[in-house]
Amino acid sequence: MATLFISDLHLDPSRPQITALFENYLASDEVRRADALYILGDLVEAWIGDDDDAELPQRIATATRGVRDADVPVYFMAGNRDFLLGEAFAQRAGMILLDDGVVHDIHGHATLLMHGDMLCTDDVAYQAVRQQVRNPEWQKQILSMPLDARRAFAAKAREDSKAHTCSTMESIMDVNADAVARTMRKAGVTRLIHGHTHRPAQHAFKLDGKPAERIVLGDWYEQGSVLRVDGAGAELRGMAIG
Repeated sequence: MATLFISDLHLDPSRPQITALFENYLASDEVRRADALYILGDLVEAWIGDDDDAELPQRIATATRGVRDADVPVYFMAGNRDFLLGEAFAQRAGMILLDDGVVHDIHGHATLLMHGDMLCTDDVAYQAVRQQVRNPEWQKQILSMPLDARRAFAAKAREDSKAHTCSTMESIMDVNADAVARTMRKAGVTRLIHGHTHRPAQHAFKLDGKPAERIVLGDWYEQGSVLRVDGAGAELRGMAIG
């Protein structure tokens, strides 16, 4: 039995092959026989609200509900693209919502789970935007807009994000080592799993003299990326498109 982790799928109608890969993976024996499936944010390219009547949210809900119906818990943590995903959709999709920065016991190892963007403290401009969009009043205002207006808003936000990425040094957009150490120390853990940076890797280091590990999940732009954790350890691997 293994626990599975994915993030940064950025599902979008413009990349139907990735949506199909997601659906096929969630229907696989590996997922249906897992201890649990964790989705650590950015499941979609943009989430405009639980009332979105487009096809993609319905397909996602069908896929995740199928996993839950197989008695495999599906945990979801919001990222910077799907922070508007709420309890209504979670119930429809059979998902359990998690707060960013929760600690779960993963095969006997206390593990800090994050989307990862909070650790990118060198990117001051991004952190300012993050603080705004996580404000409940701001979210309430956005969700009160008609669906078409929200779709236009989301498209503009994606363009702004691309412009910021192109104009910002990669090192600034990566996690800050001091922020990682401080956050893990506060949580009392020696293992951290996160996504967001699209830099899949397993980093071994020392935290206050003790062996520690930071595992970064990969994105799903060109292929799938899955972390499999069991009693023997952690395996990070990619999945080719069909």
